[in-house]
Amino acid sequence: MVETDALVIGAGPVGLFQVFQLGLLEMKAHVIDCLPHVGGQCAELYPDKPIYDIPALPVCTGRELAQKLMQQIAPFEAHFHLGTEVCALVTQSDGRFLVETSNGLRFLSKTVFIAAGVGAFQPRTLPLAGMEEFAGRQVFHSGEPSTSCANQNIVIVGSDDAALDRAFELCEGHINGLLPKAARVTLLHRRDVLTASPERTVKFKALCNAGAMYFIAGQIIGLHEHDGRLTAVDVLGPDDAPARLELDKLLILLGLSPKLGPIAHWGLAMERRQLQVDTEKFSTSVPGIFAVGDINTYPGKKKLILCGFHEATLAAYAAAQIVFPEKRAVVQYTTTSPRLHQLLGVETPRSY
Repeated sequence: MVETDALVIGAGPVGLFQVFQLGLLEMKAHVIDCLPHVGGQCAELYPDKPIYDIPALPVCTGRELAQKLMQQIAPFEAHFHLGTEVCALVTQSDGRFLVETSNGLRFLSKTVFIAAGVGAFQPRTLPLAGMEEFAGRQVFHSGEPSTSCANQNIVIVGSDDAALDRAFELCEGHINGLLPKAARVTLLHRRDVLTASPERTVKFKALCNAGAMYFIAGQIIGLHEHDGRLTAVDVLGPDDAPARLELDKLLILLGLSPKLGPIAHWGLAMERRQLQVDTEKFSTSVPGIFAVGDINTYPGKKKLILCGFHEATLAAYAAAQIVFPEKRAVVQYTTTSPRLHQLLGVETPRSY
């Protein structure tokens, strides 16, 4: 059982900034996210696309924003629990919240911050009977190490940047060829028009023309196994002619789909699958549970990252009244406060 001042559900930009605001008010935080990395939607769906509306950053990518936020919150030593989903939340008799995750972690927290964006991202998969039998052994949606694909016949289902980047990695050898390559890499997509960036598409076509990788237009309609192992898939092409495609591993990289998940069953007031909050504390209908970012709704709501930063700030001050009921949360300025300088690990200028 982990006891903490605050539990932040969601490691996107708003969830990360929530950790920063909690840290300034001396609250310890644990962070949970179903993705295997921080950054949330902007790091997962558009990691390399430019963002122009973050204050003081004329331009940065989703990945860069996540990196900068992680650097900013580093002094507060938040604990991250990635690749796991919150599956239960129960209010205790003392007002704290017992939270359990899909991998068996249990937390007892004085406050909870839901910064889950549009919901927990789940990988899109293929509706094929029997495929779950090979999940984690030969069928993967992400995270399969390159070393385990060495000298194997790999089929990748997908057409976006992530799918092509994975194909390049396996085809060329990761980190400038320092890791072994796959024996054969085949990209499978339902049609011959890819959704990846023009630069990646050009590179992909060049590799295919050189015989370094392969492309098939079609959809998987069946699986073949032998002695408990997946050996091939049946593919139906545009001409409706089925073909058998042999493989060692199947990587399904069709992107992610957001689902509200268990949050919908926690008894919180909702409107159109979003959590209703007040605009003073950004508290939900349950005291001690706050909602910040795209997951919440209120009159005049704007789904912008910078608005989420504002919400996280007010929510942190409201939470401080719960965590430290005997203290008055006084606004301090990072430019002049020796205490904040101490928390941030920076030196206070002598003139102060």
